Amino acid sequence: MAEQEQIIIDLAALVDEGRIKTDPDSLKQFGCDWTKMYDPAPLAILFPKTTEQVQAIVRYANEHKIGLVPSGGRTGLSAAAVAAHGEVVVAFDAMNQISDFIETDRSVRCGPGVITEQLQQFAEDNGLYYPVDFASAGSSQLGGNISTNAGGIKVIRYGLTREWVAGLKVVTGKGDLLELNNDLVKNATGYDLRHLFIGAEGTLGFIVEATMRLARTPKNLNVLVLGVSEFDAIMNVLNAFQSKIDLTAFEFFSERSVQLVTGRGDVPRPFETQAPYYALIEFEAVSEQILEEAMSLFEYCMEEGWVLDGVMSQSDAQLKALWRLREDISETISEYTPYKNDISVVVSKVPAFLHDIDDIVSKQYPDFEIIWFGHIGDGNLHLNILKPENLAKEDFFERCLQVNKQVFETVEKYGGSVSAEHGVGMTKKDYLTYTRSETEINYMKAMKAVFDPNGVMNPGKVFDL
Repeated sequence: MAEQEQIIIDLAALVDEGRIKTDPDSLKQFGCDWTKMYDPAPLAILFPKTTEQVQAIVRYANEHKIGLVPSGGRTGLSAAAVAAHGEVVVAFDAMNQISDFIETDRSVRCGPGVITEQLQQFAEDNGLYYPVDFASAGSSQLGGNISTNAGGIKVIRYGLTREWVAGLKVVTGKGDLLELNNDLVKNATGYDLRHLFIGAEGTLGFIVEATMRLARTPKNLNVLVLGVSEFDAIMNVLNAFQSKIDLTAFEFFSERSVQLVTGRGDVPRPFETQAPYYALIEFEAVSEQILEEAMSLFEYCMEEGWVLDGVMSQSDAQLKALWRLREDISETISEYTPYKNDISVVVSKVPAFLHDIDDIVSKQYPDFEIIWFGHIGDGNLHLNILKPENLAKEDFFERCLQVNKQVFETVEKYGGSVSAEHGVGMTKKDYLTYTRSETEINYMKAMKAVFDPNGVMNPGKVFDL
């Protein structure tokens, strides 16, 4: 019997009957994420249901030197969940239970396969709120969110996923089970290993359970969409509103983004006036005074010439429609096979940084369409280069890669990050030194060697050993 056939038989015995897939369609579906730069080529897909099964899979992988790739909702944009070299994919779809809700602690235990929206709905059903939110919330899984320290549209108020993880259970690269932090708020007993696994992209081990904190439900959310005269004016608007009101979101996007989203026919323009850029501002109107303050700030920004026009939501339906102007951008441009860069600097450096990056890509890609949007309130910009219809995917990506050095040298100059929230995976690992020093990377490699001495956990991601 061929070695691969025997491995598949052995792996099948480690999970419940029918919980292994090797057919071509499943290999393609579960062997990739939203990136399109690498072709999936996994050996098999496993669907464990218990922590013990995950441990058995990891121990077998160590014994036979088999690479393991974690798979959640596969909505990632860095190829961290792509199995391109015959690895075994461990999909957590079946570990999707929510349990042990404790109202007093505002906490709940979740399997790694819990869909983000599933946790949001659970919180809502119990009069609470899970604030980490983004366009892929309906399909992304919590294990993936934690493994990439997902951010999204509410970071300015609620922070990243890291802020909401009270405790973790993880299976290390050796197959050991660690229970980290015991859900405590205060725990000054040495290294908090929980935070090593948050954002590690499955390179140290697999998350098998997470205790998540919940928040109070925001009251009377309102949204303003403002047409802004120039990019620098967006920062003036941000400073004006933040000085008076606690914001839950501050997003920006370009006129071209609005044209593409509204061109689909199911989202109306916010107002007739066209502006180069738009700011979307969300806040809690817990009193009439705050609403009056928001309108006063709107008028002030108009008087200063920063804002050309604007609209405030008057209902939940309008609020959702205004949010779609921002949240539907990624889905809308996906048909253009975009090359995406997810970069960040501290907020005060955003205007100069964006001008420098925009100048580089405009000169290098005069025949490409550039789409800007992002979480401007936390310094995170999304640069999207759209593939021309008549250009082959391979040629398009090759041209985009040629200018990465200039883009990331600019990121380094401003002390920024080459990956603000999408992770490193395979697409950014060659550029990690623009954000992390060689000494820091060597310490990261040393930590991986402790938790995963045989290098079986998501090999080839973040860095090469």
